[in-house]
Amino acid sequence: MDYLEGLNKQQLEAVTTEGGPLLLLAGAGSGKTRVITTRIAYLIDILKFSPYSILAVTFTNKAAGEMRERVQAMVPEADSVMIKTFHSFGAWMLRRNGESLGLRSSFTIYDDDDVNSLLKTIVPGATRSELKEFARDISRCKDDNLTPDDDLVSINPYPDFSEIYRKYNERLKEIGNVDFGDLISLPKQLLQKNKDLRARFQSRFKVILVDEYQDTNRAQFELLKALAGPETWICVVGDDDQSIYKFRGAEVRNILDFDKIFPGTRVIKLEENYRSTGHILSIASAVVKNNLNRLGKTLWTSKGEGLKPTIKYLENSEAEAEYIASQLNTGNLNETAILYRTNAQSRELESTFIRNSIPYKIVGTLRFYEREEIKDTLALLAFISNSKDEIAFRRIINKPARGIGKSSLEKIISDSANYDYDYFETIENSNILKGKALNGSKEFNNLVSEMRSLDFKEDLGQYVRKVIIESGLLEYHRTQDLAIGSGKVENLEELVTAASKYSGDSALSEFLEAVELDQSSFNKEEDDGIPRVTLITMHNTKGLEFDRVFISGMENGLFPRIDKIDDTNELEEERRLFYVSITRARKELTFTSCNKRFIHGKLVSSQPSIFLSEIPEEFVVGDSIPKNSGFSNSKFKRGDTVYQDDYGSGYVIKVIDNGKHELVLVKFETGQVKQFIAEFCNLEKISGY
Repeated sequence: MDYLEGLNKQQLEAVTTEGGPLLLLAGAGSGKTRVITTRIAYLIDILKFSPYSILAVTFTNKAAGEMRERVQAMVPEADSVMIKTFHSFGAWMLRRNGESLGLRSSFTIYDDDDVNSLLKTIVPGATRSELKEFARDISRCKDDNLTPDDDLVSINPYPDFSEIYRKYNERLKEIGNVDFGDLISLPKQLLQKNKDLRARFQSRFKVILVDEYQDTNRAQFELLKALAGPETWICVVGDDDQSIYKFRGAEVRNILDFDKIFPGTRVIKLEENYRSTGHILSIASAVVKNNLNRLGKTLWTSKGEGLKPTIKYLENSEAEAEYIASQLNTGNLNETAILYRTNAQSRELESTFIRNSIPYKIVGTLRFYEREEIKDTLALLAFISNSKDEIAFRRIINKPARGIGKSSLEKIISDSANYDYDYFETIENSNILKGKALNGSKEFNNLVSEMRSLDFKEDLGQYVRKVIIESGLLEYHRTQDLAIGSGKVENLEELVTAASKYSGDSALSEFLEAVELDQSSFNKEEDDGIPRVTLITMHNTKGLEFDRVFISGMENGLFPRIDKIDDTNELEEERRLFYVSITRARKELTFTSCNKRFIHGKLVSSQPSIFLSEIPEEFVVGDSIPKNSGFSNSKFKRGDTVYQDDYGSGYVIKVIDNGKHELVLVKFETGQVKQFIAEFCNLEKISGY
């Protein structure tokens, strides 16, 4: 039993507890993977469970593979434990039991392209972007356990969406194939409707363990509930404070309400952190305790207090990037990460690092100037500047679609030899095109002519904005954002910001030259052994850790995002994202915030993030923490007793400045928590401290 050595008291309790249901609240860096794998080994080795009777479910193939290797290293006979992702388990179950649903064991799982192609047969007049949006929303419905008969207006307000969803399901069934959502929803249906099948599965799987339970969606929860019988030892492992994937369908209530759904749940909290130093953990705990919807735990470590994290206020995003760059002179770049809320924020950092010869890598996305929407806009700007640029012309002539296919494009390229290889002149004077291609090419030339007539000398940023809008690129990429939530519009806005720094007669050529120099300056080979600082969004950093972490862009409107501040649940998820970001740091942590930042190409004043005001001063060094969570001239203060006609009596739990309004958070006697805008609400103050 060597595998039990080194476990702390709570870990040992989690491993050896018998029976179920069991909820392991595993804080960041608390060794949850070790606990799960050791528990499986203990069940087999000591409690003599058959490996065949154990099911462990996680979210990625990588995590499942790692779990399998660890368990087998402890108990070799564990090779017949079923360790799968939710989707691979669903596929396994359907291939063996899908006959009643009309599925052959050889069914195909449709990917995104297959789904879009099938939807095209149902909605032949839909554009590519509309098809992507329908596909995304159908997937959301399946994740949320919604059928075509449910009210789907909140998912997609299109009047015919329910019917499209219904026909799509019917066609999938006729064909005999499934999509990824079906891999969860169909096994759930089988178990709920077929008593004998449900009894067989509940009899086989005596133990069920679920990793990263805070990331489960509604459909996955329902599947789990159907799999678990009265005698099942069900154990879920997760951290409600790290539930940050609502946009992917994750439902934090699954973990918050686990003990209500499974009465008699035993809760064990894994609070000892093996990753971070004491001051970092103190900040993380102090911040996340402001969330009301949480089960509650406090991280601690035996590592010692360590260095106090730093707060640094800078004048603007350029100064922020330069400050971060100046801090990278020492320390291992491979163990350093710069975190930001949106991908668009990488642009200033990338440019600064290139100028300062700091090697970097971007995780989870392309470098800024390699992103599709940026390359599209730069290609159009390059063609406006030089209509002999064949590469730019090929990229942009039919984007957005103008009816110019491959053969028409090659005709223009071929005929350009008669016009000194000037593609604008070729379109203007040649008669080689007809029909849609002719009309589309003339439309393109009209756009270029109009853009050439505009003045960009005063502010190139506003000129670039005009080009993005008038060309249709903004709308084209906005519809892609709606379909896949990719942040393309934010990146285009950041390009406008980059261009805003140029003015004068040669502004456009200088800007394009600077971009090209930026592009050619970095070494694209990232596997060359050179240490590189990591640039990464807060969401993508989940599961990673670094010795040194910079959390940038700590301003209201950017983080928390402007569309999240006025909604209590959304704001709490943003705070959980902050908690996740903080707990990525092992030894050093720095927060940066700007006094001003370019937004939509305009320099605007910013307010420090409300999250910074939640950090106790004794745990940090550097600049003073803003006191914007309360107001000296406010009518309301924390602790005030108030009355509201619709909700009754309650008390103020927080007053927040979101950059636009003073928000008052009230907990009523009914237990409800509501948020009000102070200047517009009809809250009556009864008493205060």
